[in-house]
Amino acid sequence: MIEIKNLYKTFRDNKVLNGTDLKIEKGITCVIIGRSGCGKSVLLKHIMGILHPDSGRVTVEGKEVSGLDDKELNELRMKMGMVFQGGALFDSLSVGENVGFGLIEHTSMGKREILERVEEALSLVGLSGIESLTPAQLSGGMRKRVALARALCIKPEIILYDEPTTGVDPITADSINDLIKELHDKLKVTSIAVTHDMKSAYKIADKIAMLYQGRIIAEGTADEIQNSDNPVVHQFINGLARGPITETINGFTL
Repeated sequence: MIEIKNLYKTFRDNKVLNGTDLKIEKGITCVIIGRSGCGKSVLLKHIMGILHPDSGRVTVEGKEVSGLDDKELNELRMKMGMVFQGGALFDSLSVGENVGFGLIEHTSMGKREILERVEEALSLVGLSGIESLTPAQLSGGMRKRVALARALCIKPEIILYDEPTTGVDPITADSINDLIKELHDKLKVTSIAVTHDMKSAYKIADKIAMLYQGRIIAEGTADEIQNSDNPVVHQFINGLARGPITETINGFTL
């Protein structure tokens, strides 16, 4: 369904993507792991067409994203639901208005039909009846679920998750992982999640791919990644301070 081929992206002198290759089959959950700042979110933005590559290509359902005009790009984005890291809810809007925002802005659906879709989406994430609340009245976990409901409201074929368990306690994180799995199995969508939370990755992934120095250096099932003999993968998934992955600050290697 999605193919990333020889993708390069540089910001000033920082080469973020350096020949990235990845195929994501229809109907699977692919988790992209890697250190903070390694380019995982940049990769998602290329899939959505928010960023354009310096070279290489991203194709979704056979269409090269960077070659689409504005109308075609909007049509593609309406097939994608995005769950942002912090939720990205509009504080000035109610929960119902947040969840229905995509339909309000980009479709000609009537108010009654949008309301029904909002109710359906909130029910899917276990939050029926909270349409009139504001984001300020929600817990961190509820905000994550509302953000997911907003993504589901457009009935997407692809759901993108940017660090879905960041900023919540371990119990809430596990319930979010369960919800991601449940929705994937129920709705048969293609899901892409970027995270450095290995517990989450192991639980939700059909396939895990590790991004390091701008390239995918390993991919496979959770078991295959856990048993990888690649020393970079081994260091990262086990959270080890010592290994081939190093960090340089002001010329000093840590």
